[in-house]
Amino acid sequence: MNDKNETQNDPRLWGDKRYHSLNYHLRHVFGEKVFKVSLNGGFTCPNRDGGVGYGGCVFCSLQGSGDFAGKPNDPLGIQFKQGVLKVRSKWPGVKKYIAYFQAFTNTYAPVEQLRNIYGQALEIEGVEGLAIATRPDCLPEDVLDLLSELNERTYLWVELGLQTSNNKTGRIINRGYNSDCFLESVRKLQSFNVATCVHIILGLPGEDRQHMMRTAKYVASTHVEGIKIHLLHLVKDTPLVQMYEKGQFEFLSSEAYIDLVVDILEILPPEMVIHRLMGDAPKETLIGPLWCRRKREILSRIDGRLKDRQTWQGRLYRTEKGEGER
Repeated sequence: MNDKNETQNDPRLWGDKRYHSLNYHLRHVFGEKVFKVSLNGGFTCPNRDGGVGYGGCVFCSLQGSGDFAGKPNDPLGIQFKQGVLKVRSKWPGVKKYIAYFQAFTNTYAPVEQLRNIYGQALEIEGVEGLAIATRPDCLPEDVLDLLSELNERTYLWVELGLQTSNNKTGRIINRGYNSDCFLESVRKLQSFNVATCVHIILGLPGEDRQHMMRTAKYVASTHVEGIKIHLLHLVKDTPLVQMYEKGQFEFLSSEAYIDLVVDILEILPPEMVIHRLMGDAPKETLIGPLWCRRKREILSRIDGRLKDRQTWQGRLYRTEKGEGER
């Protein structure tokens, strides 16, 4: 599924974007528009049940960052239909979908349970593949074998949370694993030719521009196939709220975020698929930054900033190895 020869350092080759968007990639693979539908497989997380820790990452919502996924008690087919209804209200012609297991840690269960759940999703009419969000410390050998089987059978992405390459920040946010664990998991997935999408967050406590750019360089050095860039959202009922109230971090401004995203795109390899440039948070639980509610505007401004600077993804890409902080 890796189409590393489909792009060069020329923004015209990604349609109307100056970066290698997931939309462009999926159209290239399937020949038409494809949407991801978020599902809740009923999993938990080792950073919540005591396997690694309690409380989860400090920014993680009560829904395990699956706020837009279905209800865990609903059958996958029902969740999928509800998700499709939302998609078709905006894009009525879409017929193909990726089943996205988003909430909590979606490889944190016995392998036969995982096999059953993933199999159910693939049997749903219209599902062309899977996206599975998980943690680097939840990929034992039997799960890797299952992912390898799925990769032979269907279109597959595995999404790994890194958030930051800085292990000090990782401890602050209660991540529960270090960058060595992350890198080892990436190498294992690559050995099975499983496409990997890495999540990073901009605006974490204690991090400045240098830290965030270092994380981006670190991700670029791993040669993973995709990346999601997130803005740090402060949502209700998370440990991050107390940190904010104590003045331990400040929100990024929209201008700072836009410039950071453009700077990061410039140093990423041109073949890397950009799954997101900014995530979402439910309006009813979002505390800040409130400007992120204007998502379409921010994405449009990122496009405009790329054009104004006459730059594009990969323009400054270098292949030297990046290093995470210890």
